[in-house]
This record gives sequence, structure tokens and C-alpha cells, in this order.
Amino acid sequence: MKPEDMAAVESLGVYASFLLGHDVDDIKALSSQLPGYVNEYVDDFVSEPNDFGFILINGLPVGELPPTPFAYGASPLPDGHVSSGVMALVAERLGQLFGYSEEKQGATLQEVHPVKGEETRLENSGSVAFDFHTENSHHPFRPDYLALLGMRTDHDRVGVTRVSSVRRAVRLLDTSTVRTLRKPIFQSLFANSFIRGSSGEHPKTHPHSVVFGASDKPLIRFNSHHTGSDEPEGRKALHELTAALEEVCVDLLLEPGQMVVVDNHVAVHGRSNFKPRYDGEDRWLRRFYSIQSIPRALRKISSNERVLPRLDEISTTFS
Repeated sequence: MKPEDMAAVESLGVYASFLLGHDVDDIKALSSQLPGYVNEYVDDFVSEPNDFGFILINGLPVGELPPTPFAYGASPLPDGHVSSGVMALVAERLGQLFGYSEEKQGATLQEVHPVKGEETRLENSGSVAFDFHTENSHHPFRPDYLALLGMRTDHDRVGVTRVSSVRRAVRLLDTSTVRTLRKPIFQSLFANSFIRGSSGEHPKTHPHSVVFGASDKPLIRFNSHHTGSDEPEGRKALHELTAALEEVCVDLLLEPGQMVVVDNHVAVHGRSNFKPRYDGEDRWLRRFYSIQSIPRALRKISSNERVLPRLDEISTTFS
């Protein structure tokens, strides 16, 4: 972001933040007022994602910050906070800002920070390494894009966001491995954030492929912790894919005001481990999901047109 545009974007962000919860078209219309080069950058990424599967937007206003949140799902930011509006503007330029009813009570703007006692959880409340994953790989309506906005780095500046592209990774794999990854012999467990507090067996998806799409522009559906196969060839292919993703991975230490936008079908992402201190100055990111379109039937059965209904409701509608 050019310094001369910061004040205008800050004003737009504050205005947009007060529009959240109102007509979804209002923020989309407002997003056209972002600097032209920003919109062109985002539009080009939507039109044809680069080989890395992500872009960075620098210099976004984040406003005055309270202490990093301590509790899961809590946001200490007031209504009208500039960061909320800026995130909504970018989300609407990508598609439509949305959330899931089962995750964080349907929040469309989510806080990513460590929670005491949840250090080992493989979700955004943890602080251990969280390996490569497609966001919500279990869900039939996965985000088209996710973005993370830096609010604070961790104390030691080692807590990085890791992004790796399937388009770069498959070039390191032999043809037979890629062929195996395209077979529907894999299943993924539901994301932990969707089953918090649930008991019983961890639910999983129907069989699916991990790599799909055109051979020269492959797409991915994968979670290194939750995607597995009963077939020996499938397990071997997943091992080789993980190694290839590691080799082409890009590590990003998101500074305050720096946003990474990830194409959720082209790139997987994760985080390195870091040591939280729970002193109000811990690592803090904010996250949003954006989707190109929500089917009309889903919007009609949801009480909030930005929030997808529960999976059991979706399966009833679409099965």
C-alpha cells in the first residue's frame, strides 16, 4: 500500500466496518473505492492465481490494538475497528465474506491467537506446529480464499505462516504418484474447530481425491493431519506429496498490516511452532474466508446470508 493512500483506506475501512451485518452488497460496492492498483492486484489473482497460490498486501491499517485476546473465539476489538472493515473490503473483492455456523459461532472475522491450555490443538488456538492443510478440507463448500492479517508477531519472531503450492509440488512428483493422488481413495477427518466439545468418533468425509483439476493447473484437497487412505499406494503418495510441499514451501512472518491471501484450492498452509507468554503481546492474526458464490438454496435456509448452515442441514438440502 502506498503511504499516500493509507489515510483514504483507513477511512474506507472504518466506514465498511459499520456496514458489517447489513446488506451484503454495500461493502462490495464500497470495495471498488480501494486504490486501483490494489483492486487490479486482487482481481488478477482471482482471474488466474500465480504458481505460488498466494499474494501479499502490505501496509494495511490495523488501528490501535488492545492486548492480544486470551479466550477462544473472543474479539476485544470494538465495532467500527478499521481492521474489520479493511478485511471485509478485501474479502468482497475476492468474492463474498462468509463463515460457518459450526465454527466460532458463525464469525466471519476470526481471531487467530494462542489460548492457554490449548497449545497442542491443531487449530488456530494452538501454538505447536500445524502442518499443511486445505482450510476446512472436510467441507463440500470450502473457502475459495482465506486471508490472514498480521496484528502482532510473536515475541521471538519465529511464528510464521507457511504456504505451499500444489502446482509447484507436483513438478517434484513422478507420474504414478500424481495418478494415485487423483484417485478417490482418500478420506479427511472433520476439522477440529467444527467438532469442539463433541464426543464420540471423529467424523470423516466420503472418499475423495487429493489432487484434481487440469494437469497443468492442478488443485488440492488435503490435510496432513487429517487426510489418510486405507490403500498402501495412497499412504505412500501422501508421504511423497508432503515431502514435496515441504520442499517448495514459503515461510511468511506476517508483520502488522501485512495480509496474505491464499487460494484455498491451489495452496495449502500451516504454521510453525512458537512459545506464547500470555502477557497480552502474543502472536495475533485476524482471518477471513471468501467464497465466489453461496448457492441460493443454502442462503434461503440460513438465518444469516453470510453464514453457511450446519453440515447436517446442507446434506439434507443437497443429498
